[in-house]
Amino acid sequence: MADFTPPDVTEKAGGKKGAGSGGVADFRYKRPSQPRQRRPEKPGQQAHGTGPTKGPRPDRKRPRKADQAKQRSRADGQGGNRDTPAKAQTAGAGRKAKPAGEPGDFRKAAGRQAYAALDLGTNNCRLLIARPSGPDFTVIDAFSRVVRLGEGLAMSGRLSDVAMDRALGALHICAEKLRRRNVHLARSVATEACRRAANGARFIERVREETGIVLDIISAQEEARLAVLGCHVLLESGAGQAVIFDIGGGSTELVLIEPGGPVPRILDWQSVPWGVVSLTDTVGRAEGDSKDARLARYAEMRRLVSRSFAPFAGRVARAALGEDIRLLGTSGTVTTLASLHLELPQYDRRAVDGLIVPSASMRDISDRLSGMSPTERRTLPCIGNDRADLVVAGCAILESILDLWPADRLGVADRGIREGILRSLMAADHADLARAEV
Repeated sequence: MADFTPPDVTEKAGGKKGAGSGGVADFRYKRPSQPRQRRPEKPGQQAHGTGPTKGPRPDRKRPRKADQAKQRSRADGQGGNRDTPAKAQTAGAGRKAKPAGEPGDFRKAAGRQAYAALDLGTNNCRLLIARPSGPDFTVIDAFSRVVRLGEGLAMSGRLSDVAMDRALGALHICAEKLRRRNVHLARSVATEACRRAANGARFIERVREETGIVLDIISAQEEARLAVLGCHVLLESGAGQAVIFDIGGGSTELVLIEPGGPVPRILDWQSVPWGVVSLTDTVGRAEGDSKDARLARYAEMRRLVSRSFAPFAGRVARAALGEDIRLLGTSGTVTTLASLHLELPQYDRRAVDGLIVPSASMRDISDRLSGMSPTERRTLPCIGNDRADLVVAGCAILESILDLWPADRLGVADRGIREGILRSLMAADHADLARAEV
């Protein structure tokens, strides 16, 4: 297995393709451009206003002024054929202070609005749609599909036509859900595959043209921040420092946080271009006919990942010696291994999300999986065909994390970037509504 240097090993995490990201609510969902059509108005027929969260509809007519005034107290629109970023269309744009005698109208309206977060990763396409519910939110729709957008990217440097078509198929479903749920405000992000691919920007444009979804290629730093924001509430209680990590399809983010406060402060972080897809493709998918060959392949995975983690490991070495250090992981790898630890017959999010597992148990499961053949792994509950060829890479990354941050226990989170986006959107919109009431 040839030595391999990650393509961005000398670049600062979150390079130019992600620069400028990090603002809350960067983009809204837009329908694809459509020609506007009108039906003849029947005598005495009342014109109907276009719903504030829907795109243009050929059978709708221009709203009356009374309807326009009513819309101002509703959600800010998704807006027809406009493709400008939400930074130019902030959540409170166009709103006026509430009329006297109508206290709380804005807050009530905000509580009824649907917000959406879409995360197009190297391996998965995930969508979450929710409404605010007190300090939290209630999920009203969700979607997840393995698309393997980054398949072959590690070797070619480009997104393949087949992979892009798979992703677009999933994104069309997401676009329909956004329309059907009358989403008020959405943010859609793309991560490592689109950051790294030479044709990533062109793919983003194609997605906009064909689905109306405007994807923001976020930096690795923003990806880490959103993951922490989405899952930190599951961090095991304690006074010691903690590391939160996210093993993705094309990259892994490690974040050292300082506990305390509603949102933990990030002390240090690193992103490396090793995820379950990129690492599997780089080392090679051929696993050999013997257990020794498979273990040698696993050792090479661990070597590559540990070398990339070395700068972060050096910076946190003193903190890692502290008492009561804690560790929380959000990824398909940790949820899959947690399911195997519980011996679940099938995946159950309620049993896994928030679980605390002994780190030694996760290492034992990783060692066992690394020596199995793909056929043997496919027979295990919660792995199946989708994860059989990728889970070993995830195990190698996880064990390398446990090497540099040897916490006794590992927290498991079935949440992350999407939940972080939703919390950001809702918090920003609530702040805009509060200002509008003044």
